[in-house]
Amino acid sequence: MKIGNTAIQDTFAEAFSMQCARVVVTAINGRWLDAAVAEFSGYGSSIIGCDAEVGLERLVGESETLDGRPGAALLIFGLSNQAVEKALCNRAGQCLMTCPTTAVFDGGVAGHVITGEDNQQDADSAAGERISLGKQLRFFGDGFQKSKLIGERRFWRVPVMDGEFIVEDSVAVAKGVAGGNFLILATNQTTGLGAAERAVDRIAKLERVITPFPGGAVRSGSKVGSRYPKLKASTSEAFCPTLRGRVESELPQEVGCVYEIVIDGTDFDSVADAIKIGIQAAAGEGIIAISAANYGGKLGKHQFHLPELLANKTASTTDNPE
Repeated sequence: MKIGNTAIQDTFAEAFSMQCARVVVTAINGRWLDAAVAEFSGYGSSIIGCDAEVGLERLVGESETLDGRPGAALLIFGLSNQAVEKALCNRAGQCLMTCPTTAVFDGGVAGHVITGEDNQQDADSAAGERISLGKQLRFFGDGFQKSKLIGERRFWRVPVMDGEFIVEDSVAVAKGVAGGNFLILATNQTTGLGAAERAVDRIAKLERVITPFPGGAVRSGSKVGSRYPKLKASTSEAFCPTLRGRVESELPQEVGCVYEIVIDGTDFDSVADAIKIGIQAAAGEGIIAISAANYGGKLGKHQFHLPELLANKTASTTDNPE
């Protein structure tokens, strides 16, 4: 299968389930919103070494937010509810409560983003599992904090030096899909980087997904395990152009650069759509092929078969152990 001159390899991306939460952060203006998003999302690329995988889902307009200010919806992924809660509270406490003018609200997770247009807690959030947020951060108020119940939603007002930090008591958490991916096999670095940028920019317009790595692209694609026992993952030598001739390479001779796009999402279909749209954007002159990273179906139960995705057929979720 080809898109123009770009071959789509007959392989699949392998992904796995992780727990996911969404928060909506607001601030007085874009400068401080950007600062909050950057700080909260930092060191959030891979669960291999980070406490969570984190990223900006989309900006939320003033007409949509609960307090009528500029906002951003952020997704955070972890291996368990407890892991998501710990990472969320730590990041919100250190990166959002400290940031001038911010407030933090539950954004829901399984359905649409909860915004100022919703009078009650979103049905999928109210009925599902929840984790603490303001319930823990309130203690920073040292007894001076106050709570307010609006409908079924509880908010905490924590006194800080520029006024009050408003934070929702708890947020919804649900099962998401992490590790969806595709590999861009390019003739050189400049061409590959351009393709990666096209893909990331197009995926950024979608809801319910994030690309958690720096700028959305990964140059250090990894495999499970290493010859060094302490390492959980190591370089994917089969896709390293400089190792061609020294290892069993997966790269055509004309490929001089490979970038991986990793996608996390709130549900299987959203990740599948993002992979498809990203591949379509990346294909082009100088992109020899599009491939994907998998572990023979042994790591995760979700498989995204590239030719089937692009032919509008359904990807699959297997019964393989995660």
